[in-house]
Amino acid sequence: MSEPASVRPWYTLIGPGLITACVVIGPGSIVTSSKVGAANNFSMLWVIAVSVAFMMVYMVLGAKLGAVAVDGPGDLIRQKAGRWLSVMVGICVFFISAAFQSGNNVGVASAFEAFVDSPGMVAALVVGFNVIGISFLFVFKNLYKVIERLMMVLVAVMLISFAVNLASLKPDVAAMAKGFIPSAGTVDLAVLGLVGTTFVITAAFYQAYLVRQKGWTVNELSQGIMDARIGSVIMAVITIMLMSTAAAGFNGKPGGAELSNPVAIAEALKGTFGSSAKVIFCLGLFSAAYSSFLVNSMIGGFIAADGFGLGNKPTDVWPRIMTTAVLLTGMTIALAAMVLGFDRTPTLIAAQAVTVVGAPLVAAVLLWLTSRKDIMGEHANSPATNLFAGVGLLLLLAIACNTAFVKLPKMIDDYRNPPTENAASADGQSREDK
Repeated sequence: MSEPASVRPWYTLIGPGLITACVVIGPGSIVTSSKVGAANNFSMLWVIAVSVAFMMVYMVLGAKLGAVAVDGPGDLIRQKAGRWLSVMVGICVFFISAAFQSGNNVGVASAFEAFVDSPGMVAALVVGFNVIGISFLFVFKNLYKVIERLMMVLVAVMLISFAVNLASLKPDVAAMAKGFIPSAGTVDLAVLGLVGTTFVITAAFYQAYLVRQKGWTVNELSQGIMDARIGSVIMAVITIMLMSTAAAGFNGKPGGAELSNPVAIAEALKGTFGSSAKVIFCLGLFSAAYSSFLVNSMIGGFIAADGFGLGNKPTDVWPRIMTTAVLLTGMTIALAAMVLGFDRTPTLIAAQAVTVVGAPLVAAVLLWLTSRKDIMGEHANSPATNLFAGVGLLLLLAIACNTAFVKLPKMIDDYRNPPTENAASADGQSREDK
């Protein structure tokens, strides 16, 4: 007989939501939120609140699916729609994760580049951390427990590091509070990018897998829902701190528009209030990059293996093999860019193209599965939940349309006809991976 929740250690009552928060806060979200803060001061904090609200509802849907359904998501899709849909979901998520994994590798490298002058040493460190990531998959018997404990540490480091930076700048609290009130300000492409880096639907879908790995069932459903909400709040707090740091430190100042990559942000903070800021920020950057680094690869590997009917548990071989493939693909692309000068633009274009289809598809599938009474029983979505989640799906479709008809054509045109400042713009784009 299991212990009641009231007498268990606190860390056994959370987990999946915390892990999902880690994958959302990556190098891309750091750059995007910092650029929006530097350009718009605190006025766009409300965008984070809206994005996290939609992310929260889909994380809750994922948690409910994982706790209530008897079978895994891939099995359910095959049973209710056919193998073609589960394979399509698996392929889309795999390629999205693999392409974005290169950005996470660049993020890990950026934390080292700020202190290590040798490109060869930085590349060796990147390889070493990939080897560590792969070892997690094959060495530890209880993979979920190891990942959960590691993410707790990395989240704590992120919270402390970014909080110290923000507190040192003494932001205007009244202006911050006012920023949560929607304004008539221009919602430009950078703001849409902020929504995209916070409302990460593949991570919300993976919540179903994490809940099953945690061992939660319908008896722990309320606990799973609360955990998803806590994870959402954590990602909101970290993103708010990042945007507010940029708003307080860079808005209206020279160089605020030059925050094209994490190292630039770290250097800018150093110039604002001392060298310690650079060290503290890079510590948080490394934690964000490596936490996203590990979990993003598992999202691609596990959902792809499940989509092909090759298993969905950490003890199954194929999810680990597919996760390794995501890790190696991201590492290879990143090293080719860092060491050989390989242009990552084609891979970014391919990733964006897959996202146009994949993100709305994954959201629609999750909403569809959790709405079915033959799967969820009495825990099927209420009309209010379906309405709010439906609005979120429309938002993802709007982002997909913007990507398909605005962002992708510009990326392709810039690739074919490089602008004068091509190197800087390509580097800035490469950081907006998540």
